Amino acid sequence: MAHEVATASFSGSESKKGPSSPTSGSGLERALRVINTVAESRAPGVGVSALARETGLPKAVAHRILKSLVALEFLTFDENTKLYSLGPGALVVGLAALRQLDVPAIAKPHLQRLVAETGETATLSILQGWTRLYIDQNLSPQEVRMSVKIGEPYSLHAGSSSKAILAALPEAKVREYLKHHALEQLTDATIIDPDELLAEIRVIRERGYAISRGERQADAGSVACAVRRLDGDVFGAISVCGPVMRFDSAAQRRFGLLVKEVAEHISASIGYNA
Repeated sequence: MAHEVATASFSGSESKKGPSSPTSGSGLERALRVINTVAESRAPGVGVSALARETGLPKAVAHRILKSLVALEFLTFDENTKLYSLGPGALVVGLAALRQLDVPAIAKPHLQRLVAETGETATLSILQGWTRLYIDQNLSPQEVRMSVKIGEPYSLHAGSSSKAILAALPEAKVREYLKHHALEQLTDATIIDPDELLAEIRVIRERGYAISRGERQADAGSVACAVRRLDGDVFGAISVCGPVMRFDSAAQRRFGLLVKEVAEHISASIGYNA
């Protein structure tokens, strides 16, 4: 019965409004607008006046929807502050959505796009403990191309995917990594000085993506950007990689901006709101 009452509240007086009215649209659409406004608020709660202003709904309509959502436990109402916030019902739906997320499946079309637009191999890595490993790749169609080993762990100090992940971690985590892990020299280009690596991390954070020219493999070039989860923690990284001769400064910038855009799309798809 509660669901039937809520539906009736959302759709009240709909037929009296024209298509250009601020309250036009289905009751469900308006309810979702209210839920999203509360969910996206950085404050501990939202008042009815602010919510009406944000959604473009009349205050009376917004208040009626809020009451229905509180009855369904999708929202909670604080009698002291007069603010609305997400309730247990929203948490149940959110956790169910998280359980059903298949990040490789979400990332797959983006990897295909990267290959189509760059002509190079695109990869997806995941952070696991203090290592990083590839979990998917789409190979370049070119005869001379890069391929990666799926499931093999790599350190976080060498290569664009590793550095992108390391740079996306909180500063305290970065320093903890440097304190407990030796920076092994894999090639002549590998950064093994902690201060130099910290400076590189600052550049990556400012630029938005990481670059490598032969740091993990002498003949490989790559660019990468971190992918984040709903809570802002690092999931892993998206990269484009290929023979180092095809990764000059112009290619690095073009590929880097594209990878950054794709990583942001994937992050948003798994719930991250920058």
